[in-house]
Amino acid sequence: MRLVSYERHAKPALGLRSSEGILPLAYIVPGLPDTLPALLALGPSVMAQIAKAHRDAPQIKAVDAGVIRLLPPITQAGKILCLGLNYADHAAESKQARPDFPVIFLRANTSLVAHGQPIVRPLQSSALDFEGELVAVIGRTARHVKRDVALEHIAGYSIFNDASIRDYQLRTPQWTVGKNFDASGAFGPDFVTSDALPAGAAGLAIETRLNGAVMQSANTSDMIFGVAETVELLSACMTLEVGDVLVMGTPAGVGAARKPPVWMKPGDVVEVIIEDIGTLSNPIVAEDEQARAA
Repeated sequence: MRLVSYERHAKPALGLRSSEGILPLAYIVPGLPDTLPALLALGPSVMAQIAKAHRDAPQIKAVDAGVIRLLPPITQAGKILCLGLNYADHAAESKQARPDFPVIFLRANTSLVAHGQPIVRPLQSSALDFEGELVAVIGRTARHVKRDVALEHIAGYSIFNDASIRDYQLRTPQWTVGKNFDASGAFGPDFVTSDALPAGAAGLAIETRLNGAVMQSANTSDMIFGVAETVELLSACMTLEVGDVLVMGTPAGVGAARKPPVWMKPGDVVEVIIEDIGTLSNPIVAEDEQARAA
């Protein structure tokens, strides 16, 4: 099942993506929450309820794409936990040792943009880099969870572009500033439930394209720490709550490792494609251009 978060008349809503388009969830099962974390908090049975109602319901008209604005699947996550150096080839190109424990940093909700919305190159820097990544979404509270049952706590998956301001990232030992400029983290377009994908979303091709040229090409099975192991390790340290977002790291091919470096610039279009999940596409704009347009 594929769910989409969107805004209509300044109000959030959820939709079911189908061959007809985005079907408003409120028309399929009236009374359900209008945000993904609140929906997931109802438990896994709600997805079966939605699927059955969709099968049994009369034809539901898709929402007019011209009157909605797509949102990231989750706009107000309690925690956005990102893994760095989680592909061995990316650790090598970054001249870093293969980590023995996940390298974790946090993203803020203010850094997020949806599919189709601009990633903003800030006034302070031109070193805007791309990082295509898999997202796993927590669907059940996890604390001290063992690896063999960890995937029971994952509700589904999505796509992320962990766009990084490289010079700011490297100004401090912690990466927080360079990873949290406004409108730098693209997320979406769909949330795909776990039952629609291989366990742990393993074995999926992942690719990043810049203006159509392939920049990153790998497989989610290449991750050093898979989703189940990540849940086990992190839940030993902290409570993972429903709606928390795990951004699972990027493979080799980032712009900073190229000679000369390749930075995203205004007018570019960047796409992250993950097999069976979809395509996340965003144009690049400069911050001053966005301010003039506002």
